Amino acid sequence: MTDISILEADITTLPVDAIVNAANSSLLGGGGVDGAIHRAAGPELVRECAELGGCDPGDAKVTKAYALPATWVIHAVGPVWMGGGEHEAETLASCYSRSLTLAMEKGARSISFPAISCGVYAYPVLAAARIAVHEIRAFVAKHPKAFKQIYLVCFGQPVYEAYQQAWRMEGACYQSKSG
Repeated sequence: MTDISILEADITTLPVDAIVNAANSSLLGGGGVDGAIHRAAGPELVRECAELGGCDPGDAKVTKAYALPATWVIHAVGPVWMGGGEHEAETLASCYSRSLTLAMEKGARSISFPAISCGVYAYPVLAAARIAVHEIRAFVAKHPKAFKQIYLVCFGQPVYEAYQQAWRMEGACYQSKSG
């Protein structure tokens, strides 16, 4: 059975098999969680990312994690919020399903997700959280033995509260932690 936890924490400090990066399409680092992951991983990460040739929104690519307490970094490129009429929900959902698929293919048993597209890409946090919860639950229902632990890692209390609300709205039980 997969344990899914909502945490208010620094995603770069969690000892997991795979950490998901809310990346931009260049994969070469940026602000927010992307910049934090690149800084924590060290310069080798940007060198490996440069060899990948970028990534389209809704897709994801895998690298080593270097100095992070993880084995893999899964770089998922979320959509920029354009008001909801540009297939943003489908693109964001694809980020979660692609990330989970890639992690499963690498043999990861634990994975941590940030709030993809909720920073500078301006996706409304509650709407994004509902998509994250739905996609993760659907994946776990389809692959119940793929993961032992999935973390939804929130930066700041407002994001944490939105994820808790989304989880309740989706009718799931969860284990809530701050750290």
